[in-house]
Amino acid sequence: MSSPPLASGPGGPAALRPLLDTVLDALRDGAETRGGPLPAGGPQAVARHVRDTVGEVLPREGSDDALRLLVHTLAAGAADPADPLCAAHLHCPPLAVATAADLAASALNPSLDSWDQAPAASALEALVTDALAAEIYAPTPTDPEHRGDADPPEANTQPKKGAAVVTTGGTESNQLALLLAREAHHGTTLVCGANAHHSLRRAAWLLGLPDPVVVPAPAGTMDPAALDDALTELRGPRGSFTVAATAGTTDAGLIDPLTDIADLCAAHGARLHVDAAYGGGLLLSDRHRSRLDGLARAHTVTLDLHKLGWQPVAAGLLAVQNPHDLHVLNHPTDYLNADDDTRAGLPDLLGRSLRTSRRPDILKIAVTLKTLGRQGLGALVDRVCALAQELATLVEAHPAFDLYDRPTLSTVLFRPAHATDDTVAALRRTLLTEGHAVLGRAAPDGRLWLKATLLNPHTRPDDLAALLKLVEGHTAR
Repeated sequence: MSSPPLASGPGGPAALRPLLDTVLDALRDGAETRGGPLPAGGPQAVARHVRDTVGEVLPREGSDDALRLLVHTLAAGAADPADPLCAAHLHCPPLAVATAADLAASALNPSLDSWDQAPAASALEALVTDALAAEIYAPTPTDPEHRGDADPPEANTQPKKGAAVVTTGGTESNQLALLLAREAHHGTTLVCGANAHHSLRRAAWLLGLPDPVVVPAPAGTMDPAALDDALTELRGPRGSFTVAATAGTTDAGLIDPLTDIADLCAAHGARLHVDAAYGGGLLLSDRHRSRLDGLARAHTVTLDLHKLGWQPVAAGLLAVQNPHDLHVLNHPTDYLNADDDTRAGLPDLLGRSLRTSRRPDILKIAVTLKTLGRQGLGALVDRVCALAQELATLVEAHPAFDLYDRPTLSTVLFRPAHATDDTVAALRRTLLTEGHAVLGRAAPDGRLWLKATLLNPHTRPDDLAALLKLVEGHTAR
């Protein structure tokens, strides 16, 4: 039996080309088999189909048809974020150019734990992360130096340029942000809003930090007055503390008052982290960027480009205002970053992540930034935000539905008028199991709402009307 071909090397492209045709055909055929935003039948039916189609996972003899069979099976059983009726989560349809770049990354297979495994990839990562950090930490009109205010405490103690590291997403970024805070201050207490992402509280537990102090968010965003009270009370007994604000909540896409929170952190000597995994994409939009005023004053910022950046998962970043904060990640091991190699000029890549083996996720990001530019990416952000406004207007005008509030980003919460929470929950599950639509759920005010997270810039107004008609029809059953 001849050896199977490799994806890289001189013969790699020729070996991949026919396989790509197989994959693309299987993706097309699988989508046709599915026939909608997700497969019908629910979890048991999907699992049974996968099990029956795959058969023996590790057969004695292999099959040349395995690639086509498994890709078709996966596509037929997928929840397709490119379908306009698949709008439950912060789960974007990836750009074709980013996906193509991801193929190149997989074929070349650089591992970003030492320079000799990833010479060009490591240089590209340093270049692109520096540029994105500079984007995040660009001064805004509400920064103290622009307002003419007296500099708050710590305002000039850290460089503005910043740095950034690549992560697997918001959860890892938030964990890393709290780790850096703990190390910078020999311990810290997390102070976050009731609207904060669950990964922050989880990170505090994982890092052995004190129980977080949770500040009320009665309107869905952190209350500055309550934060001021909490920081005043904490100043004595708890020592150092880190405030985590949110720019783009998971439930409703709301943005905390970042400038007010930054002012309070400066006044109380608190460290500021902003979880902008969702809302950070507004940086790409000239129209909406001002909603992130105050972001540049955060010590650390979480950003996910597999949300409002249209990247295949994973494409997360953590930006730091002070690059020195990242030095705590440096841990030497002779076979990867020996001192003499580092002194001789070989870059030390271990300090860029808590992970060792890392794929070059930066390639797809770099290709997207270079291909679309600020204008192209900003247009996509503007489009999905406009779609959310259009859907909200349709809901407001429809007597069969209630709207939670006008959207801030691209998330719309609505529910059938006069429905009970049990009815809303059952309706959502019915749409899922029948394969008709994928909607999320949220309970920001104690009541259960359907959640449409619009991340598909190709969605049309007719698709939004069809979604409401579908929900209305199932409500009337």
